[in-house]
Amino acid sequence: MDTGTQHTTHPAEARALLRLLEGRPRLLALGEPAHGEDTLLDLRNALFRQLVEEEGYRTIAVESDCLAGLAVDAYVTSGTGDLDAVMEHGFSHGWGAFAGNRALVRWMRAHNEDRPAAEQVRFAGVDGPLEISGAASPRQALTALHDHLSARVEPELLPCTARTLHDLLGADELWTEPAAMRNPDRSVGRSAEAQRLRLLADDLVALLDARLPRPDTATSRKDWERARLYGRTAVGLLRYHSWMADTSNGRMTRLLGLRDQIMADNLLALARRGPTLVSAHNGHLQRAKSAMSMGGPALEWWGAGALVSARLGGAYAFVATALGTLRHQGVDVPPPDTVEGLLYALPEDRCLIDAPKWATSLAAGPRPAARVSPWFGYSPLDPAHLADLDGLVFVKDVERA
Repeated sequence: MDTGTQHTTHPAEARALLRLLEGRPRLLALGEPAHGEDTLLDLRNALFRQLVEEEGYRTIAVESDCLAGLAVDAYVTSGTGDLDAVMEHGFSHGWGAFAGNRALVRWMRAHNEDRPAAEQVRFAGVDGPLEISGAASPRQALTALHDHLSARVEPELLPCTARTLHDLLGADELWTEPAAMRNPDRSVGRSAEAQRLRLLADDLVALLDARLPRPDTATSRKDWERARLYGRTAVGLLRYHSWMADTSNGRMTRLLGLRDQIMADNLLALARRGPTLVSAHNGHLQRAKSAMSMGGPALEWWGAGALVSARLGGAYAFVATALGTLRHQGVDVPPPDTVEGLLYALPEDRCLIDAPKWATSLAAGPRPAARVSPWFGYSPLDPAHLADLDGLVFVKDVERA
C-alpha cells in the first residue's frame, strides 16, 4: 500500500505544526496513545516549550486532578513548596513519578523565574479528583467555595453555614469507599445528605455567579477563577457520586461521560483565560466518539475533545500521537497495512503528518486496517478518525527510560 505521505510529512516542530493549522488555536491539544512513556513526554515537553517561548501560549494543562494541580501552579509561578512534595501530591494517577512530568515542572519554574505574572506560564490539571478506584470526597471543593463566598457576601445570602456542610459531608471515607466503584450499593451518592449537598452546591455556584460576576483586579481574577474551579468540581463530583450509586445498565457509560464532561468544562474555562496547551490521552481529546469494552458490549460516549470542539469550533485543534513500537510492553513492529505500519516505513524516527491531506490521499485506495494492541495500556489510532485530526505526530520507536 502506498503511504501517500510525499507531501504531508513535516518536522515534529512547533512552527511546522502551526503552519498546518488555520491561525493559532486558543486550545491546542496534543494527545498520546499510552501514558507514562518518557519518549512521548520528552517530545511533548519540547513542543510545548517551543509553543510557549515562540507563540505566546501561557497555560499548560495535563490530564491530572484539577484541585491537586493548584499546588503545581503555585510552585511554577511563585516557587511555593518543595519540588518533591509537589510532584508527589500535585499530580493524580501516579503521573508525578514520571521523569518527563518532573522535567516539565522544573522547566516551567525556571522559565517563570524573575518574569512578571503576565508573562508567566501557568499549570493546570483538567481531570476531576477521580481515580480508577473511585472519586474523592466533595469536601475540599465545597468548603473552599463556601469560604470564598463567606468572605465576600452578606451572611444571610449564603444557603447554609460551614457547620451544615461539615455535618452533611460526614466522614470522607464514606465517599472514597473503593467497593463503590463496582457495587452501587456501597455508594453514598444518592443518600439524603448527598442529595441535599447537590442542591447546596447549585445554590453556592449560583450565588457566585450572581454576586461576583467578574473580577476587577489581577489578584481578584485569580481568586475568582479558583472559586469557579471549586464550584465546577463540587457540582461535578456530586453528580459523579450520584451515578456511582445508580443500578441501571447505563451506569458505567454515564460515569465515563461525566469524567470527560468535567475535563471539558475545565478546558473551556482555561481557553477563556488565554491560549492553552493540553496534554492527555488521545481518547479524551479526539472529536469522534470514545469507546471502551469492559468485558461486555462496547461503551460509547462523547469525550472532552468532542465537547470542547462543539463549543470552540476552529479555536480548538487536536493533534494525535501515534507510535510504531513499544517493545518493553510487547508492542512490536506494526503490520504494514495499518496506519502505524504505513508510517513505520518512513525513514524519519519522528515526524509530523498533515492528517487531513493524508486521509484524502488514502481515500483513493483501501482503508488501512485497524491495529490490534497486545497491551491494554496502548491504544492504536483508529483509521476512521484520521480525517478528524488537525495533525498527527508519529514516533517510530518508544524506548524504555
